[in-house]
Amino acid sequence: MNKQELENRLIDFAATIIIASSKFEKNYAGNHLAGQIIRSGTSPALNYGEAQSAESTKDFVHKMGICLKELRERFVCLKIIEKSNLMSDLNSLSIAKTEANELISIFVASIKTAKTNLK
Repeated sequence: MNKQELENRLIDFAATIIIASSKFEKNYAGNHLAGQIIRSGTSPALNYGEAQSAESTKDFVHKMGICLKELRERFVCLKIIEKSNLMSDLNSLSIAKTEANELISIFVASIKTAKTNLK
């Protein structure tokens, strides 16, 4: 997967998260988690853009690590939403969890490769 494809995938997923968050239950927990998942759901795309302009390999690894951290947060948030029944569209939730997990794997591999190249 090239840089542009990954960036597009992150942008598509951020948009999916934004759309899905509008379907959460309209209560305190639903509103709280909607805000949380929007922040953690859009952050990887934005931080990936920063990583593309990294000043060094070390800076790149750091910025990619921030993306990974946010992706993991989003994945846990999706699991909380599922367990607490804050969203009735379980198919969309399952697709989002799968995509989050795949993106996590991509970032883990990219960071590992960059660290190997750093040595």
